[in-house]
Amino acid sequence: MANNMRKEYKAMLEAPELLVMPGVFDGFSTAIVEKMGFRAGFVSGAGISESALGLADFGVMGLEDNLNRARALVDISGIPLQADADTGYGNAVNVYHTIRAFEKAGLVGAMIEDQVWPKRCGHMKGKDVIPFEEAVSKIKAAADARVDSDFVIMSRTDTFAVHGLDDVIERLNAFAEAGADLIFADALLSEEDIIKVVENTSKPLCVNMGFGLRTRSTTPLISAKRLEAIGVGAVIYPRLLTGAAIVGMTRALEGLQTAMASEEVIEKPELVASFEDILDLTKFEFLTGLEKKYATGD
Repeated sequence: MANNMRKEYKAMLEAPELLVMPGVFDGFSTAIVEKMGFRAGFVSGAGISESALGLADFGVMGLEDNLNRARALVDISGIPLQADADTGYGNAVNVYHTIRAFEKAGLVGAMIEDQVWPKRCGHMKGKDVIPFEEAVSKIKAAADARVDSDFVIMSRTDTFAVHGLDDVIERLNAFAEAGADLIFADALLSEEDIIKVVENTSKPLCVNMGFGLRTRSTTPLISAKRLEAIGVGAVIYPRLLTGAAIVGMTRALEGLQTAMASEEVIEKPELVASFEDILDLTKFEFLTGLEKKYATGD
């Protein structure tokens, strides 16, 4: 099944149509993305660190934290999931091991970035990147490590904030030559920057639109239709569902506090999914089907 998904995913990236990937980080987010008809999901390292560990995307999460969560999400997903493997958790040898691990776990691809370790969110200040040759070597190791040639190596550079746009283009082209299938320059500051990268590179370009529905101080919000028009291959929204979850949970708890202060029963069904909706998202029918299939008749 993983091999078929990888072929499908690679075909999506090579097609002229923009591939939209919301960030997923737990069972609910993964199930909802699939139910809403999105063709693929991006397993957000930031989302896992923040939701599972309660810690910012600041290089605290290790390989096993990331891998174990990603593996669990693959097990419940019917759509391709692209992994966020941070810096590969060490040098080129570690990257080789990391790629093997994510491929065995059933992901359709893994992203490797060129920040120094410990890394931080690409939209935070204080980033630094490893030397050019070392970064290229890590992508070579990633490409060599995969057993399935359709496993997508996504190479990310954070050099824009450190060395500027020319270095972004030089690194991405070198990454492509080293075996990357999908390239990604994080935290560009304008549509013009994105266009210049598209025009001066050969592989599909992925961009990060963050929260999707809320602007940031770095990359401006650009519509999916416009991204497709300027030649972008894929877009990720790694912060959309984590941000939405925080707002949703906060509003539900505010509703509960209001209800606690009242002698009247207060219902706000618009703030809470139904029991049936929860069962639908958590494979209840599948589980009850197994129960019936293997019932002993006692």
